[in-house]
Amino acid sequence: MEVSTIMQTLKSLSSEQTKKIHIQHGAPAETTFGVKVGDLKTIVKKIKKNHELAIELYDTGNTDAMYLAGLIGDENKMTKDDLNRWANNATWNMHSEYTVPFVAAESPFGWQIALDWIESKEEKIATAGWNTLSLVMSYIPDEQLDKKQIENLLKRIQKEIHGSENRIKYTMNGFVISVGTYIPSLLEKAKKTADAIGKIKVEMGVTACKIPFALDYILKIEQKGMVGKKRKTTRC
Repeated sequence: MEVSTIMQTLKSLSSEQTKKIHIQHGAPAETTFGVKVGDLKTIVKKIKKNHELAIELYDTGNTDAMYLAGLIGDENKMTKDDLNRWANNATWNMHSEYTVPFVAAESPFGWQIALDWIESKEEKIATAGWNTLSLVMSYIPDEQLDKKQIENLLKRIQKEIHGSENRIKYTMNGFVISVGTYIPSLLEKAKKTADAIGKIKVEMGVTACKIPFALDYILKIEQKGMVGKKRKTTRC
């Protein structure tokens, strides 16, 4: 399937309501069709993973095509240069916090590139880093994770989160939740960190979305007996 054909399909699947919601969350109006994720997944079933097509779709700059690119990107063919370009060219948080981390977290160098990204002074790059780290922990077996490094990152978040930029606070909070949800041996440390940082104030714009209180979220996962249950894929 060619890019031109996919773009026509995406345009035909556009929804004014979905477009409105995306724009409220920060999507650029001029490059957004407003395609529901469920409709994108229907296209994914036909395409499967396709590295070359994913690169072309992301380069269109269209919001919906870029998200689709993350769903079909081949993590084993993506280079560090590819991922860095994607992170730099993200147009809003749906890309920087989901599309890019989807592929980065499943790549062989996801953890290391994410550690580089969280040091960036650019908000969207740093948020891509924090969410990539969260997704790596949700997906990779515990024995392959550097627990000491994760503990140090929890300490860093406790110290820095309240003075960080808006979306960085959001993704740092998500990192704490991910530690408590997916790494049983660090559950108690995650809960202590969540309790110490308390509720995080994040400006969510005109949407009704609210940032979860990390401790409450982790406790609910614990009560359900789901701590340590890994995901089969980072993409959704």
